[in-house]
Formats: sequence, C-alpha cells, structure tokens
Amino acid sequence: MPTQNTAPAARVDRDEVFLEVTRSICPICKVTIDAEVNIRNDKVYLRKRCREHGQFEALVYGDAQMYLDSMRFNKPGTIPLTFQTEVVEGCPSDCGLCPDHKQHACLGMIEVNTGCNLDCPICFADSGHQSDGYSITIEQCERMLDVFVAAEGEPEVVMFSGGEPTIHKEILTFIDLAQVRPIKVVTLNTNGIRLAADRRFARALGERNSPGRPLSIYLQFDGLEEATSRAIRGRDLREIKRKALDHCAEFGLSVTLVAAVERGVNEHELGAIIRYGLAHPAVRSVAFQPVTHAGRHTPFDPLTRLTNPDIIHGIAAQLPEWFRSSDFFPVPCCFPTCRSITYLLTDGTPGTEDFAVLPIPRLIDIEDYLDYVSNRVVPDLAIREALEKLWSASANVGTATTDDRLVMITEALDCADSCGIDLPEAIKALTDHVFAIIVQDFQDPYTLNTKQLRKCCVEEITPDGRMIPFCAYNSVGYREQVRAQMSGVPVAAVVPNAIELDPLLTISPYGSRIAATGPARPGHLAPGQR
Repeated sequence: MPTQNTAPAARVDRDEVFLEVTRSICPICKVTIDAEVNIRNDKVYLRKRCREHGQFEALVYGDAQMYLDSMRFNKPGTIPLTFQTEVVEGCPSDCGLCPDHKQHACLGMIEVNTGCNLDCPICFADSGHQSDGYSITIEQCERMLDVFVAAEGEPEVVMFSGGEPTIHKEILTFIDLAQVRPIKVVTLNTNGIRLAADRRFARALGERNSPGRPLSIYLQFDGLEEATSRAIRGRDLREIKRKALDHCAEFGLSVTLVAAVERGVNEHELGAIIRYGLAHPAVRSVAFQPVTHAGRHTPFDPLTRLTNPDIIHGIAAQLPEWFRSSDFFPVPCCFPTCRSITYLLTDGTPGTEDFAVLPIPRLIDIEDYLDYVSNRVVPDLAIREALEKLWSASANVGTATTDDRLVMITEALDCADSCGIDLPEAIKALTDHVFAIIVQDFQDPYTLNTKQLRKCCVEEITPDGRMIPFCAYNSVGYREQVRAQMSGVPVAAVVPNAIELDPLLTISPYGSRIAATGPARPGHLAPGQR
C-alpha cells in the first residue's frame, strides 16, 4: 500500500513567557498550592490550580519591564531579635513571625477593635456596625506593644488601626503606652469622623505630637468627588475630611492622605488628590493603595485589577508637568514590587504660577545606592543608609528622623538653575518643602505569592502575641481566626468577591463573601492545621 505524504504538524509557541514557580493559596478553600508567574502582553500574571476548585489567574503587575527592573532593588533582610512561632507546615501556615521569614518589621499594626462608625462597601478589615466584634483591653495592648519591642528593640513605627480606632474609649491611653516605649513613631489610622467632630480629641492628639515622640495621622481620603466617596465609603464624607484636615493643621498634626483606588471608580482622581495634598498645610504625603480584594469590596475582575504601575503611570499621565514614571523607585526593604516611593522638593505657593515641584530622584541617581544586585561600588555609604531609611515602609515625612535623612541627601545634591527650586532655602525649612508619594499594593487571596510574603515588613500584631505579615493576615484566614478567638463567634473564611466566583459565593454577616457551603468546606485548612 503506498505511503501517503502528509505535512509535519507545525509547533506553536506559547503566548507567554514563564518566569518562575512559587507557592500561593486557593482563594476559596485557602489550601496552599503551587503557582507560576508569567509575562503576557507586557503584563505579569500569577496562575495556580486547586485540586478541588480548579484554575485561577490574576494580574499582579501591569508593566512587565518595571517588574523585571525592580528586582535589583531587593535589600538583604534584617533578622528580628525574636521570633514568635516555629516552622511546622511552611509558609504561609506558620505565621508568625517564624524563622523562615526574611525580614524584620518596619511597621507593626495593632487593630484595636472591629467596630466602626462606617459600613464601607470597601473594607479589607470587614469591620462596621456588627454586634459580634471585639475591642482589645489595655492589658492586651501592653502585651502587643511588648511583643513588638522584644522583636525589634527600638521599633520604627506602630500604627493603631481597626475597625475605627478613634471610637475605642482607650485610644489615647494606647497612644500613651506606645510613646513611653522605645517606639520612634506612632501613627493613627482613621476615617477622620471623630477628628472632624471633636476638637478636644484633635487637641489631645496634637498634645501627644512632639519632636521626641511624633504622632502622625493616616487619613482615609479616596478622592474629591461625591461619587467616589459614596462608591467606596457608602456616604458623602467630603466635608468631614476637610474639617478633619483643618483640625490636624490647627493642632500641628502631620497627615498622610490614604486613597483606596479601584478601577472604574476613582483612578481618574490621582492627580487631583496630589494637588489637594500639596495645597493643604497638614498634609505631608499621599499613599495610593490599589484596592485589596480581601474582606469586603465590590465585585472585580482579577485579570483587570489595578496594580502599582497602573497608579504610577496614571500619576505621570494626569500630572505630566510634574512627574514621570521613572520618578518612582521600589522600596528595597520589602519585596520590591510591593511598594514604590518618590519624594518631592516644592517651592512657592500651591495653585499659583510660581509653584514648582521637583522629584528628588532627578537630582540623585537612586540606582547607584539602592541597586543590590549589580555589585556596583556605592559612592557614599552614609547616603545609601539615608536613602534606605527613606525608601522604607517606616518612613514618615514630617518627623525629625526623616528630616535629618533628607537634609543629608539634599545637601549632597548639585541642583542647577533649571531645577526651579531654591535648594538652600528649601533645606532651611525642609518640613515645609518635602512631600512624599507612596504606592502600595497589598496581596489578596488571588494574588498571594509566598516569595513576596516572606519579605513582608508590615506585620499585624495579634492579641495572642504573634506578628503576622499583613497580606497573610488578610488572605490566608488569620483575620477570621483572631476574630473568632476574640469574639467567641465562629467566622467563615472570606472569599474574594470576584465576578467569576459569584455562583459559588454567599454573603457573610459582615458584608463580605464566603463559600456558599460555609466554613467547613471539604479541603479547607485553617492556619497552622495539616
């Protein structure tokens, strides 16, 4: 029988570049599973498969070249003085901190309650007007602070959060307890409602702010439009935010405006928020956080979520007269794709023609100091040390420590006339002339990557004495575990409110989404369980 000639089958290339294998979790049952990182269409994606629930994929970085370039900015980690847990199951089941963790805590967070005077549609803490929450006691706060001091010696920053921490009846006492310990900066994370309504409270906070023991405010501030406030916070809070900021200015409190940014809601307001912050005397920095799809949030598509480079490119596009994307550099103390920062020198009066803004990275080659991979010779180790502290999760503009580091750097700069900044004059009153912009993307159950998690330097301090990486606390089930322990009420593991998961989900008592079959779904492993 004659042989029939057939053309050989043509091989086809994949439509993506494979980067690495890592570990993640199933966003539904939270079991630890293998994952891979790939580049496709100039973006970076995390893909994983759960034996029970199938395949999941999420966008983790909207600019592949920026992702690859950031890997050079990965500072060797610092070992904490003490660890709180042992390695039994491996990351992320042994938090923490366990001896396998690669970084100490630049910032420790203490959530003082689960109650809140808002019920925001977007809340990673899943807090609000619930009857089965908890509030920590003075004794618990003391223990949590002591755990932090034992691990760090002289911790950089402790942040009081919630819920809404200002409604806790002992919040001023908690601040006092932190300030009598060797903690350099205390920060209060707030929606601003009490700050706006209670001048005596604002005055009491101002009295606790001094060069030797600074107290700063981390103010929820998502935009200037009514639609933004209603979409993210459930009501129009614009006048409340204005009053809160004015009271902060009146009583000498430095403020960071913190914007949760969601695609299709308020990403068009990046430039307006920066302009507003630069014009207000209380504001020293702005922090943009792509919405963390943990806890309670609006439905989202994991493949089109906002990421850090989307924010950075958006800032450059909305304020091209001031910014380029290259003005932002990764923070080396955490995993370098998690956070980016730039610092500005300003001159003149905001809103007038003489107002000038100059990003500091245009005056000093940051790569010469913060590139830890290329083995280049560092021009000045003192400058590197100062930059390391500024490009850190612990940096707070307006504190004496940060000002000293900025003075060291700016005095070393050679600023030509074209800068548009009177540099010697700016150095004399540095606090009034320096402004920071931070971009921080926290991981969620879709995007969790243990490679990044092990370098986390923002730790949640729990009442039972653990220090859990913030993204693990929000994603793996630790938040629900602590809430159940503290309240005595069983809490089902929260599942991201992703559009593709909608048929599998039901609403929880707090407004978040949980698996429709409840907390005892087959295959579910609580943190620390085999």
